[in-house]
Amino acid sequence: MAKVLCVLYEDPTDGYPTTYARDDLPAIDHYPGGQTTPTPEAIDFTPGQLLGSVSGELGLRSYLEKAGHTLVVTSDKDGAGSAFDRELADADVVISQPFWPAYLTPERIAAAKNLKLAVTAGIGSDHVDLDAAIAHGVTVAEVTYCNSISVAEHVVMMTLSLVRNYLPSHQVVLDGGWNIADCVARSYDLEGMQVGTVAAGRIGLAVLRRLAPFDVKLHYTDRHRLPEDVERELGLTWHESAAAMVPHCDVVTINAPLHPETEGLFGDELIGTMKRGAYLINTARAKIADRDAVDRALRSGQLAGYAGDVWYPQPAPADHPWRTMPHHGMTPHISGSSLSAQARYAAGTREILESWFAGRPIRDEYLIVEGGQLAGTGAHSYSVSETEEEKG
Repeated sequence: MAKVLCVLYEDPTDGYPTTYARDDLPAIDHYPGGQTTPTPEAIDFTPGQLLGSVSGELGLRSYLEKAGHTLVVTSDKDGAGSAFDRELADADVVISQPFWPAYLTPERIAAAKNLKLAVTAGIGSDHVDLDAAIAHGVTVAEVTYCNSISVAEHVVMMTLSLVRNYLPSHQVVLDGGWNIADCVARSYDLEGMQVGTVAAGRIGLAVLRRLAPFDVKLHYTDRHRLPEDVERELGLTWHESAAAMVPHCDVVTINAPLHPETEGLFGDELIGTMKRGAYLINTARAKIADRDAVDRALRSGQLAGYAGDVWYPQPAPADHPWRTMPHHGMTPHISGSSLSAQARYAAGTREILESWFAGRPIRDEYLIVEGGQLAGTGAHSYSVSETEEEKG
């Protein structure tokens, strides 16, 4: 029998919900492109419930305990003597979320002698040191595509919020004011703007499809070029690199995974080549953008706005400059954790566990690391470090 350690974010401040704003969710059984949504043998939750917090337990307790396994759920993941560190010592499986990541560092992986499987309840496994997982034979899996559309919708929302100056205008209402000039002095139409995405995978392509009806000019860069028919359908202009693309764009959205090639990509140099007054949207990973470079660019006017919901570390400290920099639209990593998305990533986590415990292959699209190497989606999305490349 296995010990499963699950790290989830805290319950709402006024307690775990007993009622919800809506009674049901739309039934979705496949994603764009045909991949099916998670197909576990059963679920022990009602779709639309808050599953990602500690009391929600991803709907796993009944299933795991009936099978004889032990489930430990905590939100205490940081600092000396955290519950995560204490429980990790003899855990066989760790489940974490990008929104409240339990960072599996090389030191933690080395100390977790029983660890065999690390599951991301969501998309993006960069909080797991993949080189260490490879070296220690730990399988890494995530629920690929479960919240890609959720994030794409968030990108569109943030783009419009910045360009139309929505958040400051809403604040005028909350403050009891009515100064129209204050609201519109930084408000523009998105129509006709040049919009580019760094990476055009599931999220990036979904963003492009959702922005096309706004009559914008669309650009993208990706190491895997899209099919010609997709480029024609959406009127896309491909660029060989982010550096080649961003000088043309009024809005740039980052939808790439974090790896050595993208870490720190948007620093002073690259931001300095963007149009003055461009907008930067980052719902991918915080470390793709240099924290202080973004702050400087907003204060100087080089960027007209920055929005995203990814931070480093997570949760961000109270004095993080992205909380107080001007013209921002930050959220606390919620883009992929809508109640709709939670139903899918909870079901996908159970599907992964069911396969693992039964000795069946985990879906190829869910795999990041297996058998001491990048596998499945991981082989497509990530790259090993120079150290690993030298070994290989």
